[in-house]
Amino acid sequence: MDLPPLPIDRRLPRSLAGQLADGLRAAAIAGVLRPGDRLPSTRSLSAQLELSRTVCAAAYDQLLAEGWLATRRGSGTFVVGVPAPGAVIPSASRPVPASLPGPRTPRPVLSLRAGVPCLAVLDRGMWRRAWRDAADAPVERASDPEGLPPFRAAVVEHLLRHRGLPCDPELVLATAGSTATLAEIGAVLPAGVPVAVENPGYAGGASALRSAGRELVGVPVDADGIVVDAIPEGVSAVMVTPAHQYPLGARLSAARRVELVDRARRDGLLIVEDDYDGELRYDVAPLPLLAALGPDVVVHLGTVSKMLTPGLGCGWLVAPPAVRAELVRRRAATGTRPSAAGQRVVTALAAHGDLARHLRRLRRELARRRAEVVAVVRGTGRLAMGDAAGAHVVVEVEDERAVIAAAAARGVELDGLARHYLGPPERQGLVVGYAGPTPDELSAALRVLAHVL
Repeated sequence: MDLPPLPIDRRLPRSLAGQLADGLRAAAIAGVLRPGDRLPSTRSLSAQLELSRTVCAAAYDQLLAEGWLATRRGSGTFVVGVPAPGAVIPSASRPVPASLPGPRTPRPVLSLRAGVPCLAVLDRGMWRRAWRDAADAPVERASDPEGLPPFRAAVVEHLLRHRGLPCDPELVLATAGSTATLAEIGAVLPAGVPVAVENPGYAGGASALRSAGRELVGVPVDADGIVVDAIPEGVSAVMVTPAHQYPLGARLSAARRVELVDRARRDGLLIVEDDYDGELRYDVAPLPLLAALGPDVVVHLGTVSKMLTPGLGCGWLVAPPAVRAELVRRRAATGTRPSAAGQRVVTALAAHGDLARHLRRLRRELARRRAEVVAVVRGTGRLAMGDAAGAHVVVEVEDERAVIAAAAARGVELDGLARHYLGPPERQGLVVGYAGPTPDELSAALRVLAHVL
């Protein structure tokens, strides 16, 4: 590749090899050189810069030792872009050339954030077959605001088999996913009346409700889930994640489920049950859905984002008839429609039995990964909190910002608890997701996590 300008000043006390290494390092930090870029050979570089080949080789050796470059036998020298963990990066003895931005911290290349699907277990043959079946379907003349009937029938079967919820297809609506649906629900709630949410809770859901003009009231969460007694009077709805509270990972106890449904009936509340990863449990069978206990007061939300991919833009809701009808009316008025393509793909996966097989593979893989994460965290003398479910755990720390920054400097992205609170955070910790990376990437990221913990 053509290199950016690399000024070399023979009058400076710093060695020529050091100046060349500084220039290449600054170009990688600035993004002018990107991971995967192949550098010229030392022979070619020495000719371009009118330096000795020994100087160029010494500069490459320095950057190889720091982790900025890597060699591939028979192919050449390539930019990695992030120094190896623990590498010491010497500061340059001269300013970065004016043509390049100033140094910045390299962006993490491995992520341990939650909310990312595990694509490593997705069978590509299954995936291609589903898309072929979706493409064979007739093209719709108009989109259906309720969702395609075959998709809604597939959802009914899925909920019965995997979540123990019998329901009528006429109560099901296709959606574009849970977060988008929360904005739809927020728009049909009584104007000017606050909505209660878990605190800490799902930040994306809170943002969606705010976008619909809802004022939010935080309700504390403990080891048994949302504290029902702390839900204030005068709210129109309460949003909960009972199967696997996000982000703390608790399961709403049976007693509190009954208490919450009774409270909703008594006070005229609507319960919004976000079942974002309810299919992913590894220890015991899930507790009954709130929608099974109180179908008259519960809107149940499901999504394929965590078990397949958010790229399908596909989910569902089961709602009391009046709420469902109001949502359909609003969709008709605003032109809001869920993705027909995503619905057809999910329908095909369910029809072939591929969705159920994929869920079995996914549960096995995530259970293995969770065990790996828990073992690493325990090895640092800390506790990985949360039920044996889903795709994340929480690790309490004393200073989450410092730990997140230390991991980022070593190329690993972490998420903290603080951003999930309404108002000042009451505890500090890391929300560690383990679904997104490949197995090798997860092991590498966990080594960094153990180091910074």
